[in-house]
Amino acid sequence: MSNKDTTTSKHLNLSFSDYYKHYLTLHQNKWNRRLHVIGQFVTISFVYLVCVNYYFFLLLLAPFVVYPFAWSGHYFFEKNEPAAFKNPLWAKASDWIMLKDWLLGRIER
Repeated sequence: MSNKDTTTSKHLNLSFSDYYKHYLTLHQNKWNRRLHVIGQFVTISFVYLVCVNYYFFLLLLAPFVVYPFAWSGHYFFEKNEPAAFKNPLWAKASDWIMLKDWLLGRIER
């Protein structure tokens, strides 16, 4: 097992608060964070349009709308593996908390 794998494994046994701190270490590049924010707003727009047009079956795709944006940020700017590969549910929750923190100015824009 590589050192990277060991480090990631340690973070799977944390409280959510500690996990979020780890999550932020994977999102230090401002362009990566910006792509995540764009993806979150595209997700919100997608859900809105699906609901107003009564295509409710498409809501199943909503959790995946952000991925092209977020994963591009990790690949091109952050040069690391997205948190969703190891802990998808906590990573998804952390996406929304990071959006809130970004909007409130707690994280560099």
